[in-house]
Amino acid sequence: MDPIDTALQAPEPRGNYLAYPVSRLAAKIIPQDLTNFKSRGVSRVERELQQEMMEIQERYMEVIDAFNWNKLIYEAHFGFEPVIGEIYHLYEVGTKCHLSMIEPEKWHQRWIGSFRLNADGRWQVEKTAQDFDIRNWVSTHVG
Repeated sequence: MDPIDTALQAPEPRGNYLAYPVSRLAAKIIPQDLTNFKSRGVSRVERELQQEMMEIQERYMEVIDAFNWNKLIYEAHFGFEPVIGEIYHLYEVGTKCHLSMIEPEKWHQRWIGSFRLNADGRWQVEKTAQDFDIRNWVSTHVG
């Protein structure tokens, strides 16, 4: 049998395919310093993930605000069935909120905001009073 053929058919890897030198004449293997690569990668990934978390947090706060506006409007007093697509106005009368068709210029109560009823039953904010903050209102009026 030919010695070269047996070396090629050997089940263990040959010396030139190993990740480490098998002879004193082989080229010296110097491990690379990967600290720069790792620190750049870590800072880039942390920055991207931080940005993602900020976007998620902003979206979360938008959903919470939408929930609180809808809760406030649905709990307000109104004596009519709102029509989808129409704009209604929310007022604070005494200690209660009232939803009305009367425009802010024509009714001299504390105007909170104007809202449009969507087809899915959600109230969409059209415009709010500058001195009214839904987050502040929730923190002071909800247990």
